[in-house]
Amino acid sequence: MKAAGMTARRQNLVSCHNCHLLCDAPVPVEKQVACCPRCGSTLHSRKPNSLMRTWALVFAAVILYLPANLLPITITSAIGVTQTDTIISGVIYFLHSGMVPIALVIFIASVFVPLMKLLILIYLLISVQRRSRRRLVDRTRLYRLTELVGRWSMVDVYVVTILVALVKLGAVARVDAGPATPYFAGVVIITMFAAESFDPRLIWDVMEDDE
Repeated sequence: MKAAGMTARRQNLVSCHNCHLLCDAPVPVEKQVACCPRCGSTLHSRKPNSLMRTWALVFAAVILYLPANLLPITITSAIGVTQTDTIISGVIYFLHSGMVPIALVIFIASVFVPLMKLLILIYLLISVQRRSRRRLVDRTRLYRLTELVGRWSMVDVYVVTILVALVKLGAVARVDAGPATPYFAGVVIITMFAAESFDPRLIWDVMEDDE
């Protein structure tokens, strides 16, 4: 029986990043290439270059976040009158129209969630680099929450897509996707990749190293 409290890495065990099979690593996996016996993927004790890749993706998402919120996301034409709306102006429109639940859904999914996801990832990256030992469980839960809710930020893109497909009445009314749409989709997709590239086990490595 293995000693209580022993980590998988100390027992020469490593989890496959693709199929999550827990594999034996007869030699330190960092020094020799090993493959998963089930899916054939290369095994790594930790995701290679996790911090650098996550930082790069987070910076890219931050750059795209500005035009995603400042540029129009929809262009509406009705009886010769054209109106452009950003995400925020769309939320304000729904609030003034009395459709508070819709305004809240769009604000939370399209503004609040992407911003909080970026801030949480930045916090996790900095805390790992500073080798912080504070609130390890809470930080792990934050990462799981970030990974879980990221995809739901696409709700605004779904709304725009549905409107563009349905509202095609020629000169009477028409809705087109604005220039912010690809930027916003880019933010959501890149933050999903950033969360995937971050290895949450790095949060706990500081405890093992201290031992």
